[in-house]
Amino acid sequence: MRRDFTVAGLAHTLVAVDRDAPVVLIRTPYGRHHHFAEAAAWAGRGFSCVVGDVRGRHGSSGAFRPYRCEAVDGATVVDALRRMGFRRVITAGSSYAAYCAVTAAIARPDAVVGVLAAVPALGLGETAREPGGAARLACRVGWWGEHAATAVSTDLARTPVIGLVDGWDDLWSAPERTHELWKALPRLKMPLLAVGGLRDPFAADTERLARHWGGPTRLVLGPWAHELDADDPGAALAGRRVGSLYAAWARAIGNLHGDKAFYAVDGWRRHTGATTAVDLDIVVGDFHADPEHPFRSVPPGAPITDDPGAVLLTPPLPAGELRGGTTVSLTVVADVPDADWVVRLSLDGIHLAHAIGRHRHEPGVPREVTLDLPPIGLTIAEGTRLRIEVAGHHWPRHARNPHTGEDPVTAVVLKPSLRQVRHAEARIPWHPAGSGEVPAAALPEEIAS
Repeated sequence: MRRDFTVAGLAHTLVAVDRDAPVVLIRTPYGRHHHFAEAAAWAGRGFSCVVGDVRGRHGSSGAFRPYRCEAVDGATVVDALRRMGFRRVITAGSSYAAYCAVTAAIARPDAVVGVLAAVPALGLGETAREPGGAARLACRVGWWGEHAATAVSTDLARTPVIGLVDGWDDLWSAPERTHELWKALPRLKMPLLAVGGLRDPFAADTERLARHWGGPTRLVLGPWAHELDADDPGAALAGRRVGSLYAAWARAIGNLHGDKAFYAVDGWRRHTGATTAVDLDIVVGDFHADPEHPFRSVPPGAPITDDPGAVLLTPPLPAGELRGGTTVSLTVVADVPDADWVVRLSLDGIHLAHAIGRHRHEPGVPREVTLDLPPIGLTIAEGTRLRIEVAGHHWPRHARNPHTGEDPVTAVVLKPSLRQVRHAEARIPWHPAGSGEVPAAALPEEIAS
């Protein structure tokens, strides 16, 4: 049975079944009507499901100010569900809706018994800037212009960046990290299922969310992008598979203990945090970082076609599997007071992962730069050498550093920079082939155990 209802001007649709099971709550800015099939699938597995439009979107009244009202509105909806007789709530969602799920749990930890967060976009600052402080550009201009403001220009080379979209100030005035959210996570004791794509721009935050969570955590990572490759019937989490995974976890919510993490790498693997330290061979150490001719970005999984800055190589690695994040430590020199440092990890010309950080410099003086790359997952042959490229820009995925000390978002004057890599080392997430194997058929049961 499906029926609509409104709470404090917020439009929702309920698909109801047995109220002894927790009700699944999904709040989204993208239109609740897109989730009716998902709600019916939850109901078919014995869970009532409520899908709602966030404030100012689709059927809900008010003004949409991204990330500003979700904790308060989520608490309002959870309270309404309790008055309707639903004593236990599972908050769920992907991308922006995952933030809604997490903040509702923070606001009402007594009523929320589990949180399902897929490819989570966890705040204004988290989506606007990388963990290292560099400004995201292409994906944020697209999202902000489509959902939150009005696009002024599609010319990503335009300066200042802040003039590309009306309402951009609201995004860039946000703190780099939503400290209240991250401080609250260790206090949460309900189970978490975090699902992330190794090709998703928010993979690092998915892993970080699982690491900070205070209750039993299940982290699932695999070789899919932000959409979890839902339209690809051959993908690991496509179609009914992701529904089975979610339902198995939800059924076991009262019996979950401890933390488990899984990677999809030629089958399912239990993840451990082990890494192998290696010194990197510097093939090319000096390079020119010119924002007028920036190092171009490509998505993870795509071929690399541009000319890099510095080029580093790992020593030959044993046959095995790479599962987890790589850390690259550099001794570098720049001739400008402020510089972005990009490291891009690749194999056979395919982009695996990258990290970018913004750093202050005393021109001409060496300093240490450490960059944590998001997790990867792949099998490697005996003797494989990974390639690590170092650059000063990663455009258009990120705004170009002007090398003047001004924020790349507001800068108009762009200057070139000479760079040097003097020493490099890395910690590589190498594991023996097949170690920690989890049979694919047993994965939902394993995650729920």
